Amino acid sequence: MKISRWTLLWLLVVGLLISIELAIVVGAVNPYDVVTFFFIMVSGLIVIAVLAIIGATFLGIYISHRILSTQDFSPFEQEMFRMADEVKRLSQKVDEISRAVKGDPPSGRP
Repeated sequence: MKISRWTLLWLLVVGLLISIELAIVVGAVNPYDVVTFFFIMVSGLIVIAVLAIIGATFLGIYISHRILSTQDFSPFEQEMFRMADEVKRLSQKVDEISRAVKGDPPSGRP
């Protein structure tokens, strides 16, 4: 099984966060030190921001798909269907009028 680069990157980020948490629990890192606290907060905010953007993108794609897939035809498409029917009806009338002028019998063409 081949692991992609993105999966490795994700595993690296999660592993880094787990190692920071374990270092705090064990006591190897003092989270109350100003510099350490700053770096932990910045790295956490960056990871959360990236994951939030990715999650919001997928959520937006899912919601827009659900909204658009449950609708019938759009108003524009419905108007195009009406116009096509009207053009077909007018073409039949013009055909009937031209046959009446020529004196030909009407055909059963739709």
